[in-house]
Order: sequence, then structure tokens, then C-alpha cells
Amino acid sequence: MKNITISTSSALKSIPRELINAVEEEVQRGYFTLINGTGLGNDFLGWMRLPMSFTNEQLSVIMNDAARIKRISDVVVVIGIGGSYLGTRAVIEAVSADKRFSKKPTILYAGHNLNPVYLNNLIAQLDKVDYSIVVISKSGTTTEPAIAFRILREHLQNKYGKTEAANRIIAITDAKRGTLRKLSIDNGYTTYSIPDDVGGRFSVLSPVGLVPLAIAGIDIQSLLKGAASMAEICLDKESFFNSSAYNYVLTRNVLYAAGYDIELMVNYLDHLNYLSEWWKQLYGESEGKDGKGIFPASVSFTTDLHSLGQFIQGGTKKLFETVIQVQTTRKDVIIPKLDDDVDNLNYIAGKSVNSVNKIAQKATTMAHVSGKVPNISIKVPQITEESIGQLIYLFEFACGVSGYTINVNPFDQPDVEAYKKNMFKLLGKE
Repeated sequence: MKNITISTSSALKSIPRELINAVEEEVQRGYFTLINGTGLGNDFLGWMRLPMSFTNEQLSVIMNDAARIKRISDVVVVIGIGGSYLGTRAVIEAVSADKRFSKKPTILYAGHNLNPVYLNNLIAQLDKVDYSIVVISKSGTTTEPAIAFRILREHLQNKYGKTEAANRIIAITDAKRGTLRKLSIDNGYTTYSIPDDVGGRFSVLSPVGLVPLAIAGIDIQSLLKGAASMAEICLDKESFFNSSAYNYVLTRNVLYAAGYDIELMVNYLDHLNYLSEWWKQLYGESEGKDGKGIFPASVSFTTDLHSLGQFIQGGTKKLFETVIQVQTTRKDVIIPKLDDDVDNLNYIAGKSVNSVNKIAQKATTMAHVSGKVPNISIKVPQITEESIGQLIYLFEFACGVSGYTINVNPFDQPDVEAYKKNMFKLLGKE
């Protein structure tokens, strides 16, 4: 297995050495706070050992349930919002786009919005196919997934009857309490538990992600193997300070201290868009507290170079880029040579689209760095379950260290409740 690597040298060229040294001390303090479990939110550190925590027997249970659902389903609807579905979608879209998969079952999503048009179109599609549901909610009462599950559960029962509908539902919820746990017991749903010490945005390597990923055909053992290889480095007090995770967390915090408070996650393959969406929640909810934090945003190049490229190159100098550079893809297309050469592209005839894409990456990096946009490069040999597992753990661990570095609790999200309280009041909930 080839490890991902990181390059940060160009990002720190203009940063004074004394600032780097000062931030380095804070990052080291943040690291030991996390690794020793002495910081705020230390009752939510179960994610740190998730990649190594599953026995072969536990994984076999997941894969057997996945095989059963696959046999009876053309479509599986994953119901969840935020951390309950973003990680799953990120892995499925990243890996399946670059790999040959069986088209059965198709994975669709619900409960991540309140869009009636989306739900109507989804129901119309489900009328025509055999389908099952994976519903993910700690409490079972989060508004968006609860509404979607109520509607789709009724649809499933009307289509198959109550007994067969129960056979087509997998619930992933709190181990002991909550509405969804009670509903699962009362109806006999296959049920998996969300660990009490793992928050939603850190849960993709728990049953929250592993169950729907196994149904989608993802090799969850390889995903965990990749994550475990990164965890081995991050949890080692000797090797961490030479690791990609350390370089990432140090560089982004040095840039933050230097006044760069917007981080752009950049990809050049749009099937990595949902990896960016997952990353945005991870860092946005973990760092954005007490008037602090780097704002996480994302772009997909070269597409967004034709809309946001001007601002990145010539606008306010408050942002830096973290670029995911995938070295090789399994799929490629060769540019043909044409006799008429009307478009004047014969000079690149014979080259692959991926090779041109890589030249675009190099050219863009050169332009942005010259335009005083700091650039962090994360090099991924190829998109596989193992490399995505490495990335997931790297980002999670760096996020925990970053939170403690800026003296916030990386594992709560108290301000998310503000809009919920207003919504419940306006809806008339007692």
C-alpha cells in the first residue's frame, strides 16, 4: 500500500520563522491534549481507535446483512443528514467512479434536505423498483431524516406489507434509547449501534458508514486497513511529528495565525466533491466556535477556475488552498488526432485527458502561488478504499489537534441547536 504524502514548503515561504516556532509549540500542546485525552470533549474520542476495533466476526455480520439487502433491492435509500450520510456518500462517489462496480443496488439518499420536489421524484422512482432503507439517526427525532423516514416507511409498508417492509429496513441508532431504537425493537428491524463516544462527523468508520458502504460494494476491510495505517502513525508519539497529518495541521494553523482564515479544499476530479462536503462539516463544526476557526470552503477545478479563479488569483488575500492531487486514475481517455484540426488541438493529440488535467494542476498551482495564495498539496497515489481510509483518518486526527491548538472543544456543536429551537417554536412543537 502506497501512503499519501503532503507538501507544504511553498505555503510557508513568506511566513516568519518565529511565528512558525510559536504555532509549532501550540500544535504540539494540542497533539498531546488529544493523544492523552485531557481536553474538553474527551468523552468523544472513540473514533481514534475505530479502524482497529472491528473483529472479523463483526465485519462478517455487516457483510452478511449487506448481501441480504443487495439480493432483494435494486435501490437502497440511505436516510441521514450531516455526519450520518456525508462520509458514506463521499466514499461511495470517490471509489465507485474510479472502479468498476455492479450497478445493483443503486444508492440514493433522503433526509438530507426538506425539498418536497426531491422527495416526490424519489417516491416516483421507488414506485418502479424493489428497494430497501438504511436509516441513520442517533435519536430518531432529527427533523429532516425523521420526516423522510416517516414518509418512506409508510411507502415501504404500503408496497410490501408491514412484515416484509421490516425485513427491508436497517436502523443505525443509539444503543439503548431514542425514538428510532424503540421503533426498531417494536418492529424487529435489523439494528446497529452508534458508539456513545463517537460524534456524527467522526462516525464514517463506525457502522454509520460501514453498513451502507458494504451494501454499495465498497471493500470495508480495505477502507479500515488504510485508516489503521494512518492511525498507527498518528497515535505514535515518536512518528507523528514526521507525518503528513502533522505537516497539515501545523501548516494550516501557521497560515491561520498569519491571517489566512479561509481554507479552500481543491480537487481536480469531481467525484471527490462529496469528500470536500464531508471535510467541510468536519472542520466547520469542530473549529467554528468562540469567534475562532478557519472557514472551510471547496472548489472543483478546472470547472470552478472559470467562475472563482479570478477571485482566488486576484481577490482578498485571506484564503489558502489544500489541493488533493490524485496521481493516477484507472480510467482515462486519449485525445484523438483529426485531419481537419479545426480546433487547433492536434498539438496535444495522443495525450490522455488525465495528463492534460495534471498539467492544468501544475499551471494553476504556479499561478496561485505567484499570486500569493499559499498552497498545501496532498498527493494520493490512486483513489482506492485504502487511500480514502488514510485521508479520512488524517483529516479527523488533524481536526482534533487543530481544535485543541486554537483552544476550542473540537467535539461539540452547541450553536447548531439555535436554529432547531427556533424551528420547533415556529412549527408549534410542545
